[in-house]
Amino acid sequence: MSLRKQLSDILPALLPSNPSDAIKGTELIRLTRLQLDGNYSDASLRYHFSIMSCDPASPIAKVEKGQGYYRRTALVPALSGAQELLSMTQGRLDDLTSDPQAADHALMRIRKFRAVVTRYHEINGRFPFSFREAFAKDAPIGNLWKYPEVVLVDWETGGAPDEEMALDDAMLALKQRLGLSPFRLQAARLRIQPSLLSYREDFFQTLAVSMWANGGELIYAAPIEDEALADGLRKLNACFGVGVTSFGLSAEDLDELPRRRTSSTPIRGKPRRSWRSSTSLASPPRTRARTSIGTRSDRCATSRARPRSSSNG
Repeated sequence: MSLRKQLSDILPALLPSNPSDAIKGTELIRLTRLQLDGNYSDASLRYHFSIMSCDPASPIAKVEKGQGYYRRTALVPALSGAQELLSMTQGRLDDLTSDPQAADHALMRIRKFRAVVTRYHEINGRFPFSFREAFAKDAPIGNLWKYPEVVLVDWETGGAPDEEMALDDAMLALKQRLGLSPFRLQAARLRIQPSLLSYREDFFQTLAVSMWANGGELIYAAPIEDEALADGLRKLNACFGVGVTSFGLSAEDLDELPRRRTSSTPIRGKPRRSWRSSTSLASPPRTRARTSIGTRSDRCATSRARPRSSSNG
């Protein structure tokens, strides 16, 4: 087994998750040697730590301002993460490859946003399921058009989000007799920054990956402030019924979020712009609320609208 493969297996258990508790290189070498197979020099280990810390897919990260190493948070699926970086840099990846810490910083924002979306839907009674194998490092690029990043499972119990979920046996039996699914599946595509250059690709990828689900939703982190962009998304939503949601989180907002929740108390709040119904697209107030565009009931009555049965869940 190669040294890098060994380190990838050993380091997650040795590294602290909080950067403020980062472990110095000398101590990390000492602890690593206790589990390594093979006689490797200190210089070789230091070299691998340095190289791996620049790789967003590796388990080790280096403190940005200071010394020491810590464990990365949950990894972003390689394929969707790469697409996000391409979109953010408008294809100019040289802007990031010349500064590995910039790429790591960008991926950290993606991880934080995924955590925000997951937690938001959990506390609102929907159950998120993340697709990871479909976006692994060796996955074909065509998977971006086949699989959603997250599927939201809604049992439609009708209870309040803060109440314990309880399924209605009578309603489940009725749906079974009618041949209806007891839940709805919403396929979601998560993106950080909406852009006039890429919003059509974002939208139609969401449409494509939701073909087997009951609905689709394109979820952005950043606010949708460009009027032409908002108008374009509204028109696509009206014709194809894919919801568009913005959490109103700027890059600075994501940077301010903690890497890890330290409180068990959920932070309640709605995303900023909800275009699931006809709403004004004027610049919203700076509040942490969600906004959405449209549902499948808003489809235009044209042949482009896809028929969808709730029994397909």
